[in-house]
Amino acid sequence: MNVRPGRLDGKACLITGGARGIGEATARRFVREGARLVVSDIDAEALAELGKALEAEGGDIRTVVGDVSRPGDARRMVAAAVDAYGGLDVLVANAGVIPLHEITEATADDWDRVMSVDGRGMFLTCKYAIEAMLVGGRGALVLLSSISGLAGQRGQSTYGPAKFVASGLTMHLAVEWADRGIRVNAVAPGTVRTDRVRRLPDEPGGPEYLAAIERRHPLGRIGEPEEVAAAICFLASDEASFITGTVLPVDGGYLAQ
Repeated sequence: MNVRPGRLDGKACLITGGARGIGEATARRFVREGARLVVSDIDAEALAELGKALEAEGGDIRTVVGDVSRPGDARRMVAAAVDAYGGLDVLVANAGVIPLHEITEATADDWDRVMSVDGRGMFLTCKYAIEAMLVGGRGALVLLSSISGLAGQRGQSTYGPAKFVASGLTMHLAVEWADRGIRVNAVAPGTVRTDRVRRLPDEPGGPEYLAAIERRHPLGRIGEPEEVAAAICFLASDEASFITGTVLPVDGGYLAQ
């Protein structure tokens, strides 16, 4: 019986912030698509559990505990793929934090924290990934932006601007490196059923807030991590070979309004 190769068959891939949520769903999808995978996260326990689960499924996986905002850690993540697989074909720059504050409530420390991880951390992982990809002469980066990185929302005075960093990096790096065979795209998810969102029904006002958010998405529901992972997989694959500089909404129609 012929076995159909996966979209990422044999590709060396790095996913940051991969222990939970969209990152975890992407890691599981990439393994099914034949990727050779490095997953990094700051949560050592959750990362170890994911690594064991993916190995049990036959995945070729390495894990790296680290903080993307630290240059040494970000470099180690990329080096793990180069050392294990001889190079890097795909980066999914997913690591991030999601503080929700109006500007009158937010502090300078809140701003610095989200910009450190979502801004500086994304910059560093892209930088070191591109350096590695230049050796092989090709590669694909998929950055995690957000609907908040394309349009304004309430209560996102720190998180939203950090996601505009992701959208901006996508466009600038795409132009900067297209002639060297490196594609750079992003996904912009709407509200997705991550662990944080799953906890909302148990919090005061949470059920009402969640119902209101669902109504804001024209499809009448929020997204699932696996739906975002599917879009990431497409952009990372050779099927998207003529796509670069795109920020793809995966938002149930939110931005179409």
